[in-house]
Amino acid sequence: MPAHEDIQSRWLRGLLEACALAVLQREPAYGYEIANRFEEAGLARPKGGTLYPILSRLEDEGLIDPTWVEGESGPSRKYYRLTKGGLDAVAALGAEWGSFVDRVSKLFHQPDRRAS
Repeated sequence: MPAHEDIQSRWLRGLLEACALAVLQREPAYGYEIANRFEEAGLARPKGGTLYPILSRLEDEGLIDPTWVEGESGPSRKYYRLTKGGLDAVAALGAEWGSFVDRVSKLFHQPDRRAS
């Protein structure tokens, strides 16, 4: 059985897009901030080589809109914000999430049929 962090990383790979959209529903953020939010939530921190292609794909799909913001004491940062389509996607994902988790939980909490 893989270590706890390895299991989380595997699960998160399939949910990165949804989680990135969920982070951005609160406020616009740049890539490093998005990765920090994952970590603050107790999730594995996505590496830039994983996160940035996902952000690019979400941008291509019209779900997020990037804006370059001049840094006060450093380089400019590319902030991402949800578009109307992104807001709609977050709402749909949130509505489906609870139901999905319930269905998966049922698999883990089935009676043990081997005992019969």
